[in-house]
Amino acid sequence: MTTVPPAERRPLMILVAGPYRSGTGDDPAKLAANVAAMHAVALPLFRRGHLPVTGEDLALPLAALAGSTRTGDPAFTEVFHPYAERLLDRCDAVLRVGGPSAGADAMVEVARRAGKAVYRHPDEIPAAR
Repeated sequence: MTTVPPAERRPLMILVAGPYRSGTGDDPAKLAANVAAMHAVALPLFRRGHLPVTGEDLALPLAALAGSTRTGDPAFTEVFHPYAERLLDRCDAVLRVGGPSAGADAMVEVARRAGKAVYRHPDEIPAAR
């Protein structure tokens, strides 16, 4: 965990990174449940003055526009993880939630290499001033 000094308690853009496909067999109901779990963490962050974002909310509509008809097809692959990586470049921090996920773990490593704050629990993130 990297903490944010009190003087830096401005609103943060925080990438909420958790499993999307892991353990789902690409079952639409399980995929939706994983997104809902990330949203459930995002709302309290918003209420504490931050701007939480998920790559799924932004990448999935774009993947559909690119022609994706199922999770994991070429259009999905073209957009999904690359979008999250570009988004992370603009974020201040990552909140890693949920169970096993190679993609979410990759986002954590990218964030660490870039010197961004990485959190494992929403309570670690101070409220924005």
